[in-house]
Amino acid sequence: MSPPSLSIVIPVFNEPDWITRSVGALRVALDNARWDAEIVVVDDGSTDDTPARLAELPGITVLTQPNGGRFAARAAGIAKASGDLVLMLDSRVVLAPGSLVFLRDQILRHPERTVWNGHVNSDDPDNPYGAFMQGLVAVGWRRYVANPRLTSFTAAEFDAFPKGTGLFLAPRRLLEEATTSFSSLYDDVRLASDDTRMLRWIAEQGPIFIAPDFAADYHSRESLGKFTRHAYFRGSTFVDGYLDSPGPVRNAAFVAAGVGVAGVALALRKPKTALPLLVGGSAAAGAVVRKCGGSTTQSLAVAKLLPLFAACFGAGVLRGLALAVRKRLGR
Repeated sequence: MSPPSLSIVIPVFNEPDWITRSVGALRVALDNARWDAEIVVVDDGSTDDTPARLAELPGITVLTQPNGGRFAARAAGIAKASGDLVLMLDSRVVLAPGSLVFLRDQILRHPERTVWNGHVNSDDPDNPYGAFMQGLVAVGWRRYVANPRLTSFTAAEFDAFPKGTGLFLAPRRLLEEATTSFSSLYDDVRLASDDTRMLRWIAEQGPIFIAPDFAADYHSRESLGKFTRHAYFRGSTFVDGYLDSPGPVRNAAFVAAGVGVAGVALALRKPKTALPLLVGGSAAAGAVVRKCGGSTTQSLAVAKLLPLFAACFGAGVLRGLALAVRKRLGR
């Protein structure tokens, strides 16, 4: 039996090195699965060597658009795709060699299992920023991370499982409907959430499957500057994805953002008082990561970087709230 036709959609912005690695690993995974696929790369207005690197990659379709953000880039790629199934893949995500073999076998044996979220690892011993993010994952999604296995979740369990459009497979028709199922809270769609509300809508239609065999490595930002800018950006996209979606993740993140902003304010006004509180709180957070099954590396990264992340993420949340209010007021 042949699997359904497949398209892969990869948005990219200023990632000349990672897009080459991502596409290379994708081709290995496709060859191992003996699965022919259309590869659509959407260049979201890159200003570096990315267009030149894309021109060197054979066998891909390249769409070029002015910088409009990841959501717009993914939507453009989905609209261009022709496969029955679409695999959304980030340019910094490197597929495991056997990941598509597992996925192909699952779809052939269980035709109803056509919606899959990838099992994504980002714990690089040489990258504390990746270890930090994986430490947060170990706490927030401990139900799955502590015991990775083939399972599924629906909208009722949405906040308890890892999910994201960095590695996500679904029928093309379902994704087309999902991209139009909501509108951003912001006028500037470059800051729109590119996954949360879309995936929540998909989870309302049926189960999303996840398994450690459908896996990839995500390579986090590798410098302090990129880490802080990404945290600020994610704070804004978080508001767009969760402001009107009550649940434990929204509650926890808004509390954390508030604590971060308050911590920065206290540090500026009373540094001698703030320092021991910040150190103690960060150490406690690192201990929680370890208790939830995170590695020592992840625990130490969270203990060291949490105050900075919370401050940047909190600032991003404040920007997001301001943008949402501005659109609501029609300004």
